[in-house]
Amino acid sequence: MAAGRPILSFLALFFTAGAMLLMFLTLLGGVTNHTPLNNIYFLQVDSSSIPGAPTTSRWTFWNLCAVRNGRSQCGSSHPCFPFDPRTRAISAPITNHYWLMSRFMFPFIIISLFFATCSLFLGFVAICTRIGSYLSSLLTWLAWLFQVITTSLMTACFVQGRNHFNSASEPATLGSKAFGFMWAAVACLTISAVLYCMGGSRGKSEDGYSGRETRRRGFFASRQSSTKSRGSFRNGTERKDFA
Repeated sequence: MAAGRPILSFLALFFTAGAMLLMFLTLLGGVTNHTPLNNIYFLQVDSSSIPGAPTTSRWTFWNLCAVRNGRSQCGSSHPCFPFDPRTRAISAPITNHYWLMSRFMFPFIIISLFFATCSLFLGFVAICTRIGSYLSSLLTWLAWLFQVITTSLMTACFVQGRNHFNSASEPATLGSKAFGFMWAAVACLTISAVLYCMGGSRGKSEDGYSGRETRRRGFFASRQSSTKSRGSFRNGTERKDFA
């Protein structure tokens, strides 16, 4: 049973690393104008009817970007860039909850990445020990929690924003890569946390109750052996006296 722990921990490490890769790709989308980061975005809007706006606009974590030849062309980066259609004078209605949801996405994904990184490094200890598996599982569940919050905020914010833009006759589409990466990261962290738990449970019976049972057997066996020895000594003494 304990022999399966290294395999489970290695698989958990693989899924944790995969989740972190997907999260980093989404987080860094729009930071540079190079592939693949210039093709990762949350929302794309046809803003050709708006004076002074580019033909197409895209929202990322860092900026509101124009689009050329199907790829984002972003200017200077601004961390925690809020989702606010008024930056392009787009006519779709806007309320503060868009601004708040998009603002909280950034710190939550940073926190999730922090716990995922801790889990990744501690996962190497999980290959050898049960306590390492359980601690890695705890950290992974924390990363999962904040990743779920981030992804839920992203979904609520930009799906509602897309619907508002479409209702205002300004065609909008969601960024399939960003949404796919974020939800896939949630799935990877879920699998990783479960695998760490399974790894921690491996070898429990061998190291726990069965070990106590063996010690009990050894204790009673020694007592029985001692009792038999005393009985044999007495029988031998009685035979000598009788002779």
